[in-house]
Amino acid sequence: MKNCFLVLAIFFTSLMYAQEMDSPSEIRREQFIQDFGDYAQHVPALASLVTIIIKKDKKGFWQFSKSYGTTLALTYVLKVTINKPRPDGRTDGHAFPSGHTAVAFSGASFLHRRYGWKFGVPAYLLATYVAYTRVEGIHDRHDGWDILGGALVGIGSTYLFTTPYEKEHFELTFNSGKGDYLVGFKYKF
Repeated sequence: MKNCFLVLAIFFTSLMYAQEMDSPSEIRREQFIQDFGDYAQHVPALASLVTIIIKKDKKGFWQFSKSYGTTLALTYVLKVTINKPRPDGRTDGHAFPSGHTAVAFSGASFLHRRYGWKFGVPAYLLATYVAYTRVEGIHDRHDGWDILGGALVGIGSTYLFTTPYEKEHFELTFNSGKGDYLVGFKYKF
């Protein structure tokens, strides 16, 4: 009976240990997820720049530059100031906030704030997946608080500087009929 308990103890210990070790397919999956997040973090910002160029939105370019620059600067300052260790055990002190998440949400929130939900929804979905890659990737670089902090930095920086896009701010109209002439001027703020 004593040997039976010993065998069961070894069996359950090995099961617990086996669950902690990732299989080769799990390692490949997590590596893919992490690599995807490394590249995808830049897609919302690139989409913002392409949209700005297509719409010839000079004001939007400066708003994007200020919001994106603030995101990068604030993320760096917070990482150095807070000095939170990473969940994977690294003590580089750069866990909070997640820079990948901040960058992704900065671009996504710019698209939403400047050009509306039609542009924002796909960008927010991608930014959310980027945040997921920071938690689920092979190195488990962040926890939920890190990605929440990154999202808040990215979105907050955008809302400081970005206004909704209006192609034309003023409208001049002219109407004539039966010898009457009417000139109208409307300015949108």
